[in-house]
Amino acid sequence: MKLVSDSVRNGRPLPAEFAFGMLDAAGKVVLSANRNPHLAWTDVPAGAASLVLLCIDGDAPVDGRHVNRADVPLSAVAPRGDFFHWSLIDIPLSLQHLPAGALSGGVTPHGKPGPDIVVGDTALRQGLNDYTGWFAADPAMAGDYYGYDGPCPPWNDERVHHYIFRLYALDVPRLDLAARFTCADVLNAIHGHIIDEAQLITSYTLNPSLAPAAARSNTRTNTRTNTRTNTRTA
Repeated sequence: MKLVSDSVRNGRPLPAEFAFGMLDAAGKVVLSANRNPHLAWTDVPAGAASLVLLCIDGDAPVDGRHVNRADVPLSAVAPRGDFFHWSLIDIPLSLQHLPAGALSGGVTPHGKPGPDIVVGDTALRQGLNDYTGWFAADPAMAGDYYGYDGPCPPWNDERVHHYIFRLYALDVPRLDLAARFTCADVLNAIHGHIIDEAQLITSYTLNPSLAPAAARSNTRTNTRTNTRTNTRTA
């Protein structure tokens, strides 16, 4: 099975339009277009009954005490864990691609609705991403964050974050999950049902000293990230 994209090349940086936060021309963090990237798949194996798509940042710092602090960098060797950005489940074999921006466009305070979503004529389900927990204590942003919300790693992080878009082919047409489910719930549910998998890995950073000049946007934005967003971890 193969997973490809017109939006990003495997092993290359993610364009800022597909991120939650970006650097403006002055090197400051602002909200980005937060569009989901285009993804397409081929060579789905025989016996598959549905597909599942996840997006995972495996470079999120476990300890947030040094996140986005001007007085101390976040060390590249600091302990890391997973931050889940997207889970899309019950994808029928008849659906073979997701257009860029079809499931996410712009940052939605309090989160996008879910879990049900329609792409074309196809009904799908999306789980809660980890911004749900991150913004839980912020009245201006708190809510259930369903579907895709892109990268916004700490701007003082000395490590470039890597984002895995992973597609699973399953032997069941529908996962047995409650209406309000997380990416971790999806991983537990697909255990024992995986026939094949494919992935695409991209990278992203908001550290001005690490970000390539091409990743900085010269487009004016009307909304700056709020204080809570400025302490993002993934």
